[in-house]
Amino acid sequence: MNDSGENGEKKRSRRPATERTAQRDPERTRAAILDAATREFAENGMGGARVDAIAERAGTNKRMLYHYFGDKEQLYLRVLEEAYVGIRTAERALHIGDRSPEEGIGELALFTWRYFLQHPEFLSLLGTENLHRARWLRQSVRLKELHSHLIGELSDVLEQGKKQGVFIETADPLHVYLTIASLGYFYLSNQYTLSTIFGRDLIEPTHLNAWERHIVHVTLASIKR
Repeated sequence: MNDSGENGEKKRSRRPATERTAQRDPERTRAAILDAATREFAENGMGGARVDAIAERAGTNKRMLYHYFGDKEQLYLRVLEEAYVGIRTAERALHIGDRSPEEGIGELALFTWRYFLQHPEFLSLLGTENLHRARWLRQSVRLKELHSHLIGELSDVLEQGKKQGVFIETADPLHVYLTIASLGYFYLSNQYTLSTIFGRDLIEPTHLNAWERHIVHVTLASIKR
């Protein structure tokens, strides 16, 4: 009786501690895997990222990773989706439509630049996905819905500005967003080469602040009457 009980306990204890923890707190395990995967994919790209490294970073094992996310490609797509959910959710909280048209556009420009600064992993993931010509991004229905909201809100702000005679009639919401995003993305994605070529440390706070003001100025100048 005792022997069988001890044997049963030994059998149960053979499961890895990480697996037992994951079963007790699945949400925490999923979050840890996503966080680890984000860092791994941002640092090494889709091709260079290793499932073993992701599991190790997350403090779990490959079995649990496959259990929650299927395979490496599905995990990568989930990482991409969560990265976009992060920035789109934060954008919604701005409520740019509650401000004057000029303030709304300026606030969106400031937010986007600062978000890029605070989330370099987001820019790395964008670079990786563009190398693959959005192969995985095209599979996501979830992201299309997120982006439609952004363009819709931006369109409303521009229309309000046109009615007030502040913005030109040809101001296009996609063009405005591309202006904002490209000015920030190019600067940060090429910071090392540009700093070397022009002999100026572009990441010094004074240069970052000056570029922030430049982004707002250029964006508004491109659409104001």
